[in-house]
Amino acid sequence: MGMKEAVVNRIRSICQQRNIALNQLANLSGVTPSTIYSFMRSERKDIGIVTLKKLCDGLEISVEEFFNDPSFANLGPELQ
Repeated sequence: MGMKEAVVNRIRSICQQRNIALNQLANLSGVTPSTIYSFMRSERKDIGIVTLKKLCDGLEISVEEFFNDPSFANLGPELQ
């Protein structure tokens, strides 16, 4: 699993735990729903760090809390 997939999985996991739809996350975070749906698609290979920070702010967690998850412990190399 790569970093982008781990980030998407983490966002989905937090939203499921808190019963937050992606549209609601967009409203909480001050980003457009199309931005969220765009980077959730597998074709898109990246997510901006500023956007990720906004999502964390909307979820009321720190970036450190976001990345403090086992899914980020054993990521493979991004360069291939």
